[in-house]
Amino acid sequence: MTRSELVERLSAKFPQLARDTEFAVREILDAMVNALVRGDRIEIRGFGSFSINYRPPRAGRNPKTGEKVHVPAKHIPHFKAGKELRQRVDTGKDQE
Repeated sequence: MTRSELVERLSAKFPQLARDTEFAVREILDAMVNALVRGDRIEIRGFGSFSINYRPPRAGRNPKTGEKVHVPAKHIPHFKAGKELRQRVDTGKDQE
């Protein structure tokens, strides 16, 4: 699902909030991004948690040529699904 699809679904489900839906989705996602940039952890009960993982520098290989390439250190976002989300996905139950 893309951001625009999420906005469309929410607008259809809550027509009285149609004009504010895009703004609300943008603000929520921006707040999450800003929290991760600060190094904070985000936990949404029943859904999952987002955190930042550090990957140290390493020597990699170019798969095409096989030559060694230096891969710099980086911080990457990490998502871990919550128990309720894992169970719902496993059973295939939709809650719309």
